[in-house]
Amino acid sequence: MKIIHCADIHLDSKLEANLQGEKRKIRKAELLDSFADMVEYAIHHEFDAVIIAGDLFDTAKITRSTLTSVAGLISRNPGLEFYYLKGNHDAERALENELIGCPNFHAFGRTWTTYRIGEADKITISGAELSADNNDIYNTLMLNPGDFNIVVLHGQNTMYGAKDRAEYIDMSALKNKAIDYLALGHVHKYEEGELDRRGIYCYPGCLEGRGFDECGKHGFVTLDIDERSGKLERRFVVSSKRELYAVEADVSGCADTFAAVSAARRYIEQAGADHKDLVKVVLTGEVSEDISFDTDYIAGQLADEYFFVKVYDRTGIKVDVSRYMKDVSLKGEFIRLVYEDEGLDEESRNLIIKTGISALRGEEF
Repeated sequence: MKIIHCADIHLDSKLEANLQGEKRKIRKAELLDSFADMVEYAIHHEFDAVIIAGDLFDTAKITRSTLTSVAGLISRNPGLEFYYLKGNHDAERALENELIGCPNFHAFGRTWTTYRIGEADKITISGAELSADNNDIYNTLMLNPGDFNIVVLHGQNTMYGAKDRAEYIDMSALKNKAIDYLALGHVHKYEEGELDRRGIYCYPGCLEGRGFDECGKHGFVTLDIDERSGKLERRFVVSSKRELYAVEADVSGCADTFAAVSAARRYIEQAGADHKDLVKVVLTGEVSEDISFDTDYIAGQLADEYFFVKVYDRTGIKVDVSRYMKDVSLKGEFIRLVYEDEGLDEESRNLIIKTGISALRGEEF
């Protein structure tokens, strides 16, 4: 029995934090394309089922075109079974209502629903939506130890702090429940670990990174279960069309913006970013107070080399304080006042000095 486990596709995500115009449209389309490509992968490699562990959509206001596209992918592939658990971002019953009567679409509700699959009916897929008013759901999970049991939940396990209306998943309450594979959703990076002596848990992460807090490789997990022995083989499949990179570029030795462009380009290449990728560059290091970098110019010089580039200046200013101890200038008075303020940490002091010097120069900041 071959199964794909995916989660957190977030179709119809606005993607407004970084992208605008045509690039935002391209990236939004790629979220749907990645889901379609995963379905095509399942068909081509003769998989039996796809588990969607929540947040297939990003918002309750799904566009009609996205909803019908997803429903069409499912209904047009009757040989592939889909098991869908609603996540905290998903619209209430929108997909379920669109696929009423579709024989290969199976949804989970507020209480445990179990589906038996495989030629011998020895593999089970059980799932339930977590909410604040059904915390006793762990006590009602009953599984046969003689089966290979997959359990589907969407939320943050207790190693994380809950956010975005997500519910906690009490991992300790799921131990010794005869779970072989705990198929989770909500955490946007791949993660797996031991649940108990029998089972493991896994977050497949999202199919595509949407922001620079989701850097790295993304994809889905494949499960190959031997129905006779119960042996599981699993693999993480990278499927993202683009990667996101957050690159720190030390520009301590750079005397001007042109040198900073070269340094940024070098650090991006070292990170392994490709022309199709999205890159955030953070300039770091310490520079002389007389040096200022034009981040818009740097981003513009790199814009043709990558799908998207943004640049932040987080450099510190190398200030010789002794030089200003007796300086009667406005700059000297300003720097002395900042350094005499014992309530400031080093990061705040650096930011204030950098902003103040820029203001004294008449620069925009």
